Amino acid sequence: MKIGLTGSIACGKSTVAAYLHSLGYAIVDADAISRALTAPGGAALPALRDAFGSSIFTGDALDRRALGALVFADSTQRTRLNAILHPLICEEIIARLNALDAPDRIVFGDIPLLYECGLETHVDRVWVVCASADVQLARLMARDTLSREQALQRIAAQMPLSEKRRRADACIDTDHSLCETQRQVRALLRASWERRPS
Repeated sequence: MKIGLTGSIACGKSTVAAYLHSLGYAIVDADAISRALTAPGGAALPALRDAFGSSIFTGDALDRRALGALVFADSTQRTRLNAILHPLICEEIIARLNALDAPDRIVFGDIPLLYECGLETHVDRVWVVCASADVQLARLMARDTLSREQALQRIAAQMPLSEKRRRADACIDTDHSLCETQRQVRALLRASWERRPS
């Protein structure tokens, strides 16, 4: 069974993915795939340089902060970035999920932009990791040392969390303690094993 794990920025998805990994589940990490594509020598770098110029590079290395500042402030630039990266990332995610899938196992796709990229059609179920707006904003400002305005910009650039909740099969609420988050995950795992195809 393939389960897509998604959520909005700073809602705790990485925490949930790390817990699943600690329990022995295979995780296909979209962010890791993206980093590999944009690391020195990565397959996406020539197209990024062509599209955005040398200002987002320091030598041969991508300056992720400069790129983030550019695309989160301008939806046209963000669309251009997504048109370059998303097809490459999605192709690799699908290949890895399919390679790991088997009747006697559950594999997770840790995919922040699962709905935005249409990848829900490539998984059997979707879990969305949720947090209240205040908790999400505070976490993002603290984690990335952003101003309130910068953090709100990044949140607004994503599909509304309410829409992800509406479309998902299950929601994991991370507003409370880590123990409570883990309890929710274990309950969903039990239910998933019971519902998996025989």
